[in-house]
Amino acid sequence: MSSAAEQEAVPGHARARVERARGGVRDPAPGLAATGVPAGAPGGADGGAPGGRAVWPGAPNPLGARCRVGPGGVAGTNFALWAGGAEAVELCLFDAEGHETRLRLAELTHEIWHGFVPGVGPGQRYGYRVHGRWDPWTGARWNPAKLLLDPYARAVDGDFARTGLPPEVYGHVRDWPQQHVADTVRDERDSAPYVPKGVVVRDDDDWSDDRRPKTPWPDSVIYELHVKGFTARHPGVPEPLRGTYAGLAHPAAVEHLRGLGVTAVELLPVHQFAHEDHLLRRGLTNYWGYNSIGYFAPHAGYSASGTAGQQVGEFKRMVRALHAAGIEVILDVVYNHTAEAGELGPTLSLKGIDNRGYYRLQSDARRYADYTGCGNTLHVVQPQVLRLITDSLRYWVTEMGVDGFRFDLAAALARSFHDVDMLSPFLAVIAQDPVLRRVKLIAEPWDVGNGGYQVGAFPPLWTEWNDRYRDAVRDFWRGALPDVRDLGYRLSGSSDLYAWGGRRPYASVNFVTAHDGFTLRDLVSYERKHNEANGEGNRDGTDDNRSWNCGAEGETDDPAVTGLRRRQLRNLLSTLLLSTGVPMLVAGDEMGRTQGGNNNAYCQDNELGWLDWSLTDDPGNAQLLALTRRLVALRHDHPVLRRRAFFSGLPQGADGLRDLAWFTAAGGEMTEADWYAPAESLGLYLSGRDIPGRDERGAQVTDDSFLAVLHTGARPVEFRLPGPPWAESYERVLDTALEDQSAPPGTRHPGGAPLTVAGRSVVLLRVRA
Repeated sequence: MSSAAEQEAVPGHARARVERARGGVRDPAPGLAATGVPAGAPGGADGGAPGGRAVWPGAPNPLGARCRVGPGGVAGTNFALWAGGAEAVELCLFDAEGHETRLRLAELTHEIWHGFVPGVGPGQRYGYRVHGRWDPWTGARWNPAKLLLDPYARAVDGDFARTGLPPEVYGHVRDWPQQHVADTVRDERDSAPYVPKGVVVRDDDDWSDDRRPKTPWPDSVIYELHVKGFTARHPGVPEPLRGTYAGLAHPAAVEHLRGLGVTAVELLPVHQFAHEDHLLRRGLTNYWGYNSIGYFAPHAGYSASGTAGQQVGEFKRMVRALHAAGIEVILDVVYNHTAEAGELGPTLSLKGIDNRGYYRLQSDARRYADYTGCGNTLHVVQPQVLRLITDSLRYWVTEMGVDGFRFDLAAALARSFHDVDMLSPFLAVIAQDPVLRRVKLIAEPWDVGNGGYQVGAFPPLWTEWNDRYRDAVRDFWRGALPDVRDLGYRLSGSSDLYAWGGRRPYASVNFVTAHDGFTLRDLVSYERKHNEANGEGNRDGTDDNRSWNCGAEGETDDPAVTGLRRRQLRNLLSTLLLSTGVPMLVAGDEMGRTQGGNNNAYCQDNELGWLDWSLTDDPGNAQLLALTRRLVALRHDHPVLRRRAFFSGLPQGADGLRDLAWFTAAGGEMTEADWYAPAESLGLYLSGRDIPGRDERGAQVTDDSFLAVLHTGARPVEFRLPGPPWAESYERVLDTALEDQSAPPGTRHPGGAPLTVAGRSVVLLRVRA
């Protein structure tokens, strides 16, 4: 819109304010008093520090608030904040009653404002006010009326009102009547009473008493869980600890993980996050936490011990407890966007520190480039943003003890200026970092922008969520695969995606379900999403569920339907845990957890989103749990199921047997034509004779050989077992047609003879000479 048109649309009494914004409003920062408090500033306490507290020059590194001993042996805290285009920065200290003291940081080194404050120690609450130009048309959104959270804060105290974000937390006048300039008029109201504060934390833990499990990728079984939802209803966890880091560390919770045999927990976001206004106004919250605002702070809402820094120690104790049980800790991290959303979002931290320096902006700099679907995208090409992310990652590894990361919408981080680039600065820095290149790195290899789907494209250090595995397995068991070509690749490690550049089968993180979408039980119980509880008219969540309700939508008492559903659950779990690659389970799937058909429960911080531990009172669910434990143990015991190299499909010995062979129900090896034809049955032979790789002592790894038969047809099939030289006989190890999976069937079957495989079932047989 032209300038003239804009002026016509704005009432005369307000036009001067819009004109000031259009031309840019500049703070009176150069005239700040020595105390750092500008005249007429909102929310000031007393115009200076009690007792004339001094701010010494301090140091620009490290960033954040760090306790240390200053000149002359004086204890205090060094504060350092990168704010590239700012004109002045005030450090704001808050006492127990919320009274604010402002101290000007007068030192500026390489765009870092810094100062050392004697006498300030752990537990001190603080924030920043940053002065500069207000000119949204060029992306400048400095507003010293807004208290900003330190991006490097190690802990956060306080939360937003649960009824909605107050207008004071927005940098612009939110209720401005003219929408086309709604984000351009600066709001002068003080936000300090309404926003969380950073907390100074002492970092003095050397982790000398901790032993990381360091589980190799091929041996890993990942268990995705929500810190709160996992124990919120756990009867064995004391009520004050339920839903907290301490609750997850409790022996009752750890014992379930040990009993399953999983090697790592993948925690949904535990970085400090904020709730969206539209959720709060509907009486909901961002339960999953994919709305980060503090990349160094463990989310305070999961702390049982307090939020004045105690949450840091509680998180560390949780990590130690899991490590002691042989379980690694992987964090689901959201570095692609923040809780500040787009131009109409709140001003909480980065937007007010240097909007242009932290976020990707469009050519119209009022608007944000959005590759995430969440309103903004961090500009990872910028050195200060790259430093923020990598500093955060190293902090969680070295000072918080975690073992790896799953990167939400990782393709957004791999974008250079526009396109996804596997030689991008972010990936290059990770590849050479001596700390980060040694931990587990998992990419969600897509974002919502053009060219964002990058499954199979990440470099060798990385593993990836393999959604093509998810789709192929779901389609096979609902009878929707046109042929079995794609399924063959997925079951054998997805060599078509990952057999390049030195990548291995464990580059594929195989999953059938994840937090996002149906639970496993809902996958076999619903064909349509039922997200009405989210308050969005059932419009949210994907419509592409690839699910089958087995004949009835939702809960039913029909024994034929419920029996088929239990069998389908066994089929899906068995397929996942027998496939080559790294399996990922989702908390509760092993005991029949349901969300009532909600496939987007991101805002359901209630019994719908929490794990119901009473599910195992049902015998069918208890049997499902027993089967899951057996499958994980079977995988652990047999290296042929945990291959470190791709199958070659070539003869391995004098008898001409291959390391991987595929069979039809007629007993013959599959031909090229068989791969392109519809098929209800598929057999795969896994040879354990010559597995690539050697053990820790250098010996050749060998194992049993197995034949797995997957049959998705409704009727039984006579599957002729491959005879010599493949096998003289077979021992049945697993049959998902059986309700009770507490013990292996153990029945022997001669090679070359037909085996009756029940409709919709998996049979696993061990080769016997």
